[in-house]
Order: sequence, then structure tokens, then C-alpha cells
Amino acid sequence: MQIHKYSEHEDIDAVMRAGEPMLAVISFDGKQAYMGHIDECMEHHILLTKTGMSGADIDKYFRIIFDNDGADWTFICPPDYKAITDRTRRVAAFYRDGFAVISAFLVELGLLVDIKIPKRYRRHIEALRDE
Repeated sequence: MQIHKYSEHEDIDAVMRAGEPMLAVISFDGKQAYMGHIDECMEHHILLTKTGMSGADIDKYFRIIFDNDGADWTFICPPDYKAITDRTRRVAAFYRDGFAVISAFLVELGLLVDIKIPKRYRRHIEALRDE
């Protein structure tokens, strides 16, 4: 995985080691990741733009906010994920793939932390339980 670290002013590795919150977007195939300090990037699409990518491509990435204690996954499954038309299968694939790719990213950074899906992003998963 190639990890691109964005920072305007600070040593991104030092900021991360200090436990500051970071944003990251990780390509669905796990080959590319972009990360930056949350105070400099503010939102995932802004992080993409600041790293020279198109902010409009946000739906091509897994999105997390993380620090030394854990990672929160902004769980938003695109309607065209892997061209899977069945919603249940699509969300299940997104869930399975996301945990694998996000875990690999965090391990490359030396972080063995929990990955959580905040309550406000669980509606896709909760809908699966209802089906």
C-alpha cells in the first residue's frame, strides 16, 4: 500500500505519534491511501483535493478518522460498489472489504487499534438485519 501523507505545516509522523486525530481515505483496492491531520484537512473530500486528487471521487475510498486509540469508519456504501446490484450483498461486501483494507492501512502505520462504525453510520448495517 502506498500511503501519501499530507501536511502543510507539521511533521505528519510526529503529529500522529502525539495522538492527534487524523483523516484517511483508502482506495477500495487497498493500493493507495491519503492521510492528513484533521485540523488541516477537516473533511475527507478536502483531504483528497489537498493531495491533488478530485474531491468528487470520495465514493471510491473507505474513509476513517483515527488516532492512537482507535479508528472511526465513516461507513457509506456507494450504490455502485463493485457493481453489485443486490443491496444486501453490496453492503455485506463493503463491510467485509472495508475491515480488511482499513486494518491493513492501520497496521502499516504501526497501529493495532479497534475499528468502530459510529452510530450515525450504522443505518446500512441495521437495514441488513431487518432484511
